[in-house]
Amino acid sequence: MLRILFSARVVALHLLAVGALVVCGLLGRWQLGVFEESGRPQSLLDPAPVAVATLTEPGKHLTTDKASRRVTAEGTFDASKQLLVAERDGGLWLLAPLDLGDGTSIPVVRGWVATAGDPAVTAPVGGRVTVSGRLQPSEATDSVQRRTRQLPPGQVLTVSSAELINVWRGTRLRDGFVVAATQSPAPEAAARPVSVPPPTEPGGLTWRNLAYAAQWWIFGLFAVFMWWHFVRDALRGGTRKRDAGTSPGASGASGVDPDAVPDSGAGPEAEPETPALPARTAP
Repeated sequence: MLRILFSARVVALHLLAVGALVVCGLLGRWQLGVFEESGRPQSLLDPAPVAVATLTEPGKHLTTDKASRRVTAEGTFDASKQLLVAERDGGLWLLAPLDLGDGTSIPVVRGWVATAGDPAVTAPVGGRVTVSGRLQPSEATDSVQRRTRQLPPGQVLTVSSAELINVWRGTRLRDGFVVAATQSPAPEAAARPVSVPPPTEPGGLTWRNLAYAAQWWIFGLFAVFMWWHFVRDALRGGTRKRDAGTSPGASGASGVDPDAVPDSGAGPEAEPETPALPARTAP
């Protein structure tokens, strides 16, 4: 059996089956990866920065297609209305309204600080500045309103225009807020910028790639089946030949030497033998 399993033809079948199994497995895993990637959020075109006033209006909600857009805003911060947004990555957001000079303001997240005593909280913010960052829609407050935790004065849990209108009385706010990436001129003590991803859209699962993955794996199983089928036939063929070579009717297996069998007939040229005459007896 081992002689058959390690013959040149059967070894070639082993190698072919292993190669087909590896190739089908890798191709199936690749198609599965494409299927998984299709379900993740897809990046959209990130347009050039525009003035925040072109995307927001007082009294109108910010639409989803404007979320995470890059914007610029020029104005002055009102330090007397600065707030801290609690429970943000183990620290706080520094939030202040930016007066755009047209009678409206936009909330700006100036950065992240670890504690309320950080120097960036008390650093001067006077003077006209230019802020570059990404525009975000107002955060929902429904779940936050159910909390009973008492916050220290000057802190909030969400950045919501509907809530800030009641906090910053007399300020005409635009909907949404800006998460600042840079500020010019830079403050004396800057807070750490808050990272905001570029705009994305929900991914859609491509079930066709999942079917392709299953198809490649089925091909691999079929290759294993065909390998088993051919190897089984090779083993059966070798067994039949071995049994035929040891059967009683096989040539040379009867124990009779064909050369020892007498010739039963003479050839056509054989001369007949002369019979011997009987001997005569004396009278």
